[in-house]
Amino acid sequence: QVQLVESGGGLVQAGGSLRLSCAASGRTFSNYAMGWFRQAPGKEREFVAAINLSPGSTYYARSVKGRFTISRDNAENTVYLQMNSLKPEDTAVYYCATDPAVGRLAVTGNGDYWGQGTQVTVSS
Repeated sequence: QVQLVESGGGLVQAGGSLRLSCAASGRTFSNYAMGWFRQAPGKEREFVAAINLSPGSTYYARSVKGRFTISRDNAENTVYLQMNSLKPEDTAVYYCATDPAVGRLAVTGNGDYWGQGTQVTVSS
């Protein structure tokens, strides 16, 4: 049973930073791409970032490039999303996902397993 558990969300002022974590279990973490997505109220889920297998090519949505950094620790079975210079429009529930193919995460927005999400709220 594959499980993804996100943590690290919260309330932050605009310009601040947060680091999200996603702990994975149930299969060999290093064999799979990982990604982050978000969904704001009334909006569709959107791709944020993805990281391929080790050594980990990274991919970002245009809206977060230069502000967010995705990384992975295969020894800890964890993927991170460092979010800097946060804006009110970054407010959303953030989900991590995993898939054998990074293209499915980054291009088609699909993953074979998803976490439950963590709320990020950025106040102005």
